[in-house]
Amino acid sequence: MQHQITRMRREIDEIPAAVDRLLTHGQADIAAVADVARDLDPTFMVTVARGSSDHVCTYLKYASEIVLGVPVASVGPSIGSVYDSVLKLQNGLCLSVSQSGKSPDILAMASNAGRDGAMTVALTNDAQSPLAKASTYPIDIQAGPELSVAATKTFVTSAVAGLWLLAEWSKDAALLSAIRALPQQLDAATKISWPEVRAAIGENSSLFTLGRGQALAVSNEAALKFKETCQLHAESYSSAEVLHGPVSIVQDGFPVLGFAAADAAEMPLSEVADAISAKGAQVFATTDKVKQAVRVDHVRTDHALTDPLSLIVSFYSMVEAFAASRGIDPDAPRHLKKVTETV
Repeated sequence: MQHQITRMRREIDEIPAAVDRLLTHGQADIAAVADVARDLDPTFMVTVARGSSDHVCTYLKYASEIVLGVPVASVGPSIGSVYDSVLKLQNGLCLSVSQSGKSPDILAMASNAGRDGAMTVALTNDAQSPLAKASTYPIDIQAGPELSVAATKTFVTSAVAGLWLLAEWSKDAALLSAIRALPQQLDAATKISWPEVRAAIGENSSLFTLGRGQALAVSNEAALKFKETCQLHAESYSSAEVLHGPVSIVQDGFPVLGFAAADAAEMPLSEVADAISAKGAQVFATTDKVKQAVRVDHVRTDHALTDPLSLIVSFYSMVEAFAASRGIDPDAPRHLKKVTETV
């Protein structure tokens, strides 16, 4: 009997084309917003998002602080929607990320940020959405229709659009070149699905994901996707934090998946992966530097800041296959719907 191809699988396969479409059609909007941001020279940024979009913001936080030296903090959407607080956002930039652009709390906080003096930028997959209209500088992430409940294309294209904005803003030639090379690299990443990780998880009902630096964002996203698509209890930790208490629940065979980019955080994560492996866990990591943990196949890009994007694409391929192996439809996770509108 032939395995039915899920919408999630089709959308994972569409990621390289979606990123190429963004790079082809998004230049004018990205460059224009970057010019305004460069002239403003904000002393800080705040982000507004939930779920996978908030993981995009975590990724962009590290990128901004590494590339621009501009610190970034997440603002809870309820500060706008529930509390209607006035914030001191003058000379700041507010970045809102929402694939639908419809959630009332995201919209309220983004609107209040403009009221309170921030430059407002929105990354959204709907150029006519309320969030796009409420933001001074909307950016269409060009993902195309995403029908599976689990976000994949929109996570990656939001991350690329935000990183591209930072690269244009800083005029970072090496990063801009790496971004342009992504479609081919992401295509290679779609073909990796980590069968050894799937086998190790097996019937386990709980696992850890790990990251450090910008790779922490994909660890967070991976833990969410394990919950959404596989009904697994997955917790994401920084490799700098996991030994401070969470490691106490590790026992023989406990699955751990570590995400490492090729940067200064790679060796510290590798050392922690090896330390947890020595305690009996089944630890896998996207790095050649591990000695006791298991290296998993991965695509390296042309820049450490773009490495997490290829890693999450391979993870998506793995988690979709794992959900199918457990008899779970990843397109229709229980209790969930595509757009969640919170106040």
